[in-house]
Amino acid sequence: MPLSLPPSASNPALPGLHRATCKSAAIAANQRRGREERGGVERSSRFGAIPGRAPVPADPFPVARWEARSGTSRGTRQIHRSPAPGALSVPAAQSVHVTGTGGGVLPPAGGAAAAAAGAALLRACAQRGVAGRPSAAMEARAAGCGLLSVAGTEVRAGRREPCVLGLERRAGRYGVVIRSQEKENSDPDYIPINSRFKCVQEAEETLLIDIATNTGCKVRIQGEQAPERLFEIPDEERCLGFLSEVQSIQEAHLKASLPEPKDSAIWHQVEKSLTGLSPGALGFEDDFNTLGLEEKRNMQNHHTGSRREPPPPPVAQNKQFHREREGASRDQPKVTNTMRKMFLPNTQSGQREGLIKHVLAKREKAYINLHNFRFFVGTWNVNGQSPDSFLGPWLVYDVEPPDFYCIGFQELDLSTEAFFYLDSTKEQEWLSAVERSLHPKAKYKKVQMVRLVGMMLLIFAKKDHLSNIREIVTESVGTGVMGKMGNKGGVAIRFMFYNTTFCVVNSHLAAHVEDFERRNQDYKDICARMSFLIPSSDCLSELNIMKHDVVIWLGDLNYRLCLLDASEVKTLISKNELKKLLTYDQLNIQRTQKKAFADFMEGDIKFIPTYKYDSKTDRWDSSGKCRVPAWCDRILWRGGDVSQLRYCSHMDLKTSDHKPVSALFRIGVKVVDEQKYRKLFEDIVRIMDRMENDFLPSLELSRREFEFENVKFRQLQKQKFQITNNGQVTCHFSFIPKLNDNHYCKPWLRAEPCEGYLEPDESAEISLDVYVSKDSVTLLNSGEDKIEDILVLHLDRGKDYFLTISGTYLPSCFGTSLEALCRMKRPIREVPVTKLIDLEKSILQMGSQDSEEASEVPLQVPKEIWLLVDHLFKHALHQEDLFQTPGMQEELEQIIDCLDTSIPETIPGSNHSVAEALLIFLEALPEPVICYELYQRCLEGSHSSRLCRQMILQLPSCHRNVFRYLMSFLRELLKYSEDNNISAPMIAALFSSLLLRPPPNLMARQTQQDRQRAINFLYSFLLSGDEE
Repeated sequence: MPLSLPPSASNPALPGLHRATCKSAAIAANQRRGREERGGVERSSRFGAIPGRAPVPADPFPVARWEARSGTSRGTRQIHRSPAPGALSVPAAQSVHVTGTGGGVLPPAGGAAAAAAGAALLRACAQRGVAGRPSAAMEARAAGCGLLSVAGTEVRAGRREPCVLGLERRAGRYGVVIRSQEKENSDPDYIPINSRFKCVQEAEETLLIDIATNTGCKVRIQGEQAPERLFEIPDEERCLGFLSEVQSIQEAHLKASLPEPKDSAIWHQVEKSLTGLSPGALGFEDDFNTLGLEEKRNMQNHHTGSRREPPPPPVAQNKQFHREREGASRDQPKVTNTMRKMFLPNTQSGQREGLIKHVLAKREKAYINLHNFRFFVGTWNVNGQSPDSFLGPWLVYDVEPPDFYCIGFQELDLSTEAFFYLDSTKEQEWLSAVERSLHPKAKYKKVQMVRLVGMMLLIFAKKDHLSNIREIVTESVGTGVMGKMGNKGGVAIRFMFYNTTFCVVNSHLAAHVEDFERRNQDYKDICARMSFLIPSSDCLSELNIMKHDVVIWLGDLNYRLCLLDASEVKTLISKNELKKLLTYDQLNIQRTQKKAFADFMEGDIKFIPTYKYDSKTDRWDSSGKCRVPAWCDRILWRGGDVSQLRYCSHMDLKTSDHKPVSALFRIGVKVVDEQKYRKLFEDIVRIMDRMENDFLPSLELSRREFEFENVKFRQLQKQKFQITNNGQVTCHFSFIPKLNDNHYCKPWLRAEPCEGYLEPDESAEISLDVYVSKDSVTLLNSGEDKIEDILVLHLDRGKDYFLTISGTYLPSCFGTSLEALCRMKRPIREVPVTKLIDLEKSILQMGSQDSEEASEVPLQVPKEIWLLVDHLFKHALHQEDLFQTPGMQEELEQIIDCLDTSIPETIPGSNHSVAEALLIFLEALPEPVICYELYQRCLEGSHSSRLCRQMILQLPSCHRNVFRYLMSFLRELLKYSEDNNISAPMIAALFSSLLLRPPPNLMARQTQQDRQRAINFLYSFLLSGDEE
């Protein structure tokens, strides 16, 4: 039977502190019945009655938790949870987090008998029958201690260690004593209960999920400085009694240290402060006249606790999560957002703050005022030149100095060093030139700078504004070959100024008149892949470009005119028929068709095209190519309260073959009225205090099962469903990791959004995206992973919803080992899946293959590599910018399908798409062409061509054959460098990152010197061959 709590009268260590009366137990029982009548979860009927025990009523607390601390910080209601005889009949595991002032080990107190009893409890740990949980003998000893104690286990770094929690009085002060098994022979930890002491219990929240489980509650006890400690206690009734005593001590301490407030005066203030808040303002009825006397007294406590400093004003649309990141350093390895993403513990206080911020953001018009500021925005493609003149005609065009400068450059540096090593001397040259040319009537300071190869973005602000700029984050996205190469792409800086969020993007999109679809693709790639992780945020979602109040997009967008006759265009320009000419502008056409920049605005263009001129002159291009003039350099924006004051080019600057462009904006910035904000904050806190104890959040899902058929490598599949808040309070939902998982889903799956807030009756659409990348393709090909997963959609203070993901995967030659491919003479889709799995296993085990393919002589090189290289050899030796211009996504999908399903006579798609397909194939190999085990030795011998050749001889035959085949093709390609614009250093840098990759465990530690040595290794083969 459940252990009963000894009365305080029989406990000499805790005189007069036990307040668990029959009256409080009756109140608790009535509250439980009230919850059931209001539609609470009836666990007795749900899980069935237990023989010999009273049915378990529904928990009366929406967030079943218990708090005891000074006042009622954050407006949380203090609740007595004293044990009611017969009411708590199901022993559930309890979790207790403990933190206290000091947190050190103090000398033992409480008498020798108490110390001996505690030591005896520790020795009883060995008797536990279930790993990580105390045995019945240990619990019995806890009940027999001379001081009030509970037996449990402490959880540290995933380890469970039996221990005992007790209460003792030392030097006139009560505290929590912790005796653990590791410190059996040393003094116990002692944490005093003082005004900074805090205890929060989350009781049996997980019993609200759809499956029968018994995970118990979570309780945290926190002081001033000590780290948090987690405990699990199996006896719920005894644990609640222990916590009730802790609360009694806390209340006694507060009563002795604080003056008694006057009930009537405080309640009058509460009523008065609530008169300005309309019913339903937070999505539920705000009828305070129905409150009983006991609830009004609790509201008095809320008022005392809510007089704290409110958090910084929230910003609408921001959904972010933590990342330790300030200015991005080029010396550190690039880490993707997927790699950075981690789920941090989300405490009850954090959930509550998030809800409050969400409601505040929804009602921000009640406390913000708009103040106007001037933003100068400029863009210039400098064609790899150094500054040769003063930039004042561009940057000091207006009499009144702007508040902000946003300046973007493209083609800052066209050298190979900038392309592959990201180092450039031009960066400092142009930065200094800009700093010297800013408006002389104001003092400016650089806010942030970001550069990717030739794209650089600078933001300056008046010094007076710096204190109001925060949450500055930079990002960059390359849209070149394989989505990595930074010769094309975008860089961005986002920041918050007062309470308005800004995102400034500088991009350089694909060139050539006919490639407008490739430019559209670049734009979509930047929008899809660029996301910001805000260091000060406490949400989980990524913040993309469009989730900002104001977005300014500038750069060499490279959209041309549909007219191909340069002389006709020049004639129209000379007649100043710019409006007619703009009807042929590709950007205007694509925006009208909503294929790119659909939500952006652009001012009227009243200046002549800014491209292309002979350098150092105002003459149109007179070279043999005779480029058609075009408005390549543009400035667009989206967002409210933005007015463009001017938009022009600057013909006086002749450094480049482009002319610089600038625009001046007047932007209304949201500035918080602190007094209005504080009042609204306090009103929301008081209402939320009552509502969270009256209503449970609830969701309705349109579907819970999802099947993805015929999933393929690099082909995105989406399925959507709708969630609706059918409860009466604002709710917060998020996908959470399953037990022992670090992420909420497998690497090929993503939910967007993965968290958010919903008002009552509000709905949201969630997209489930399945995308097999190089990081997940190998496990799916080998059968070690399947398109199967279960997502847990968690509702704060509510239940968990389970989503089932299933599907079929079609194997691909991409991501399959060279050894396996050399043993397949048929397309991989024609090979039975069981044979594929057996083949990969036999290769790993270095055993004999019993498959049909293995019994034959293997191919010298995989047929897929031969098909790709042979196509390029026949059709692409003279192709301009080969391996530098990205392929089209649709064509890449066709090429991958073609290689997986057939042995084609010709490969579909352009030469650029076939070239990128070859690079993607090499990148996806589970073991690179030069095996991981030889990586370090190849670097060490990179200075000697003889040692390099010796390394190649040590490769397995299929790896050695592929390496020699590729080197022969690349040497042939270099013979036509005048046509294809390819150089040996460029090819060595590109292919070394694919053929000579560091092992996964060394990837993050790869230095610039390591990359240079890998390039040198490959460079020697491009120059002299691989003769044995």
